[in-house]
Amino acid sequence: MFDYKLLHALATVVECGGFERAGDMLGLSQSAVSQRIKALEVRLGQPVLVRHPKLSPTPAGQRLLTHYQQVQLLERDLHQALPTLDNTATRLRIAINADSVVTWWADAVSDICQSEGVLLDLVIEDQDVGLKRLRDGDVAACLCATPTPIAGARCIKVGEMRYLPLASPAYVQRYFPEGISPEAFQQAPVIVFGPHDQLQHQFLAQCGYHGYFPYHLCPSSEGFVRLAMAGIGYGMVPQLQALDQLQYGHLVSIAPGHSLTVPLYWHFWRHSGQLIQHLTKSLNHLML
Repeated sequence: MFDYKLLHALATVVECGGFERAGDMLGLSQSAVSQRIKALEVRLGQPVLVRHPKLSPTPAGQRLLTHYQQVQLLERDLHQALPTLDNTATRLRIAINADSVVTWWADAVSDICQSEGVLLDLVIEDQDVGLKRLRDGDVAACLCATPTPIAGARCIKVGEMRYLPLASPAYVQRYFPEGISPEAFQQAPVIVFGPHDQLQHQFLAQCGYHGYFPYHLCPSSEGFVRLAMAGIGYGMVPQLQALDQLQYGHLVSIAPGHSLTVPLYWHFWRHSGQLIQHLTKSLNHLML
């Protein structure tokens, strides 16, 4: 049998990205956290963490993290069946794209968070890469654009998000006075969410353009829209997020009729307890 305090230490180190911050969260010294990780590695006979160049779980560590996530959720079911056991609020760690958080996610999970006493730990990842977090055992579930589940997991489609290439009217007049063209794309600054964001590339490919384009990086959904409204660049904005700006003319499309539709899939482990099942049921009824 594992000492789950050791697994808790491993999960916290990975979550915090280091031993010192993990110690602060656990109320332990950095040395004590390191000793727990060493004890776990001695128990296994192999390392559970790669220290350099970046702290990350080894394949064995990933399997332990996945196991620990599942045990936490199953223990929650046991506490509900045996309420005399000591119980604490469940912290549910989920990888999710930022655009979902600023649009529909809060309304979708509000009831279950309040009725089940769930504390969310949202890990913001681009919709194209969030599944890696689940595979690594870092999260209990994820929302991403990948339709194929990993081994031991399931996925359901919860809907689609529509993205529009939006900018301020003054920006459009400056860079696209005669509409979109290869020459305009070469000059017009783009706003990109982050290095993994491929929406801009997909939009340009849809327009038949595959060349260079200047860009700003802005890893904030709210900041993304503010930059576009200020005329700093154009970018692919969720239609749900820009309804008011579109209605009042603060943002307009640089290419009317062009849009991208991104599917969203909810991935979760097959044996992850009733809480994930309830949340999955809520999302399954959502269908954006």
